[in-house]
Amino acid sequence: MIAAAAALSQQPPPAPRTTGPGIQTGADSNNASVVATCKAPPPGRGGGAAKGGAPKAGAPKAAPAPSLREYSIAAIPGVVNAGAQWKEVWTVDGNNADGIIADANGDLLIAQNDNSAVVRLDAAGKFSIAYTGTNTGGSLTMNSKGALFILNRGLMPSIEQLAPKRQYLTDRLPNGDTLDCLGGVLNDATSDSKGGVYFTSGTVYYADAKGKITRYGEMLGTNGIMLSADEKTLFVTNGGTLAAFDVKGDGSLTNQREFTKWEGGGGDGSTFDSEGRLYVTTGAGIQVIDKAGKNLGMIPTPRGTISVTFGGADRKTLYAVARDNALNKDWIIALPMLSTGGRPRAK
Repeated sequence: MIAAAAALSQQPPPAPRTTGPGIQTGADSNNASVVATCKAPPPGRGGGAAKGGAPKAGAPKAAPAPSLREYSIAAIPGVVNAGAQWKEVWTVDGNNADGIIADANGDLLIAQNDNSAVVRLDAAGKFSIAYTGTNTGGSLTMNSKGALFILNRGLMPSIEQLAPKRQYLTDRLPNGDTLDCLGGVLNDATSDSKGGVYFTSGTVYYADAKGKITRYGEMLGTNGIMLSADEKTLFVTNGGTLAAFDVKGDGSLTNQREFTKWEGGGGDGSTFDSEGRLYVTTGAGIQVIDKAGKNLGMIPTPRGTISVTFGGADRKTLYAVARDNALNKDWIIALPMLSTGGRPRAK
């Protein structure tokens, strides 16, 4: 028995998995053979020189700081008190927290890339499995009518509706190509009351309620995306700027423009509050912007953050996903706020 054990200990460790759920499409060993079938080869990211750039396919969203850092929160009137402190409420190994939103009760729903699941985290910090069997699900969105969608980032990506009925919204472009042919991950999403989903993958796309996808945007390197509470304006992060589009009645987009910009770049996840203020994760923390595009200040964070939402029963807690790529670990952190999250839609 000892000899057998010694022989086993000399065996090399198993090779890392290179395909299947938990592996984003660009990193999947079968990606090249799928892309080879594209009628339209993947375009250049954003259709031109991206201002900020999006994450490389197959990689978790990059957080700017690999270690814990000191911070001090200054007052932003009506938003947050001076000296407020972030609290760690949950942690998980791997690329297993992204695209967070709050449900109708204020509980968090969290997409898990590696585990291909969705977990629920309540105000007490208790978590449970809400959905399993996603295909490397990476971003969640819930519309004002309660329909919940996830972006599946694995090989043969898709936009899947999880509730009220689990079904695919779309997994094809109008020419029949798979979404692998976009050339990058399905990054972030926001949904409208008509049953459509806006999402980013280098630029901006809209999948209408029938699943038909239309491309929008010029010279963009998008990451996060957010629909205003009245569904009249769509915002997308573009490096160190926030671009805006007017939304027409049929969900189509027009009038692309720069809404605002900030120092430090790295715009990523986003949310809004009941006063129409916008909150965008950046390299230094969470940038707060009023509805006219004025920067109100930065809420610093103890680690780099990639996703943000209001939650809790009263929607007065700001939650963020803090990511440490060096440790391959995620945290959910929480901050008490003066402002209140928007209803009924979280982003």
